[in-house]
Amino acid sequence: MDINLMDFILLALACFRLTRLIVFDKITEFLRAPFFEEVEEENEEGIIEVYFYPKSTPVKKFIGELLSCYWCTGIWVSAGLVVGFLYFSHLFMPIILIAAIAGLASILETLVQVWIE
Repeated sequence: MDINLMDFILLALACFRLTRLIVFDKITEFLRAPFFEEVEEENEEGIIEVYFYPKSTPVKKFIGELLSCYWCTGIWVSAGLVVGFLYFSHLFMPIILIAAIAGLASILETLVQVWIE
């Protein structure tokens, strides 16, 4: 196994971005929807809050639990990226590079927003 520092940084940034994409981003909501029940509750201030709970069937519950856990999903995403990088580098490297650039851009945007405010 030969991963240099630059490869490690690219893999880490790609893992960060792809994990956030799967767990949090609106664009992938359709992937998460089959595994969650949506419950709306009104809080003490009269604001409607939406909660997502994993569905109760065994497989959907397992996948729902996985998708609701940033750390769990991150393990599987990083495992997939590393295996893909090691064995199918010519296919995975463009994906890793794009995700890493997007990950760094999102970190920089967050820092800029904090700095501006």
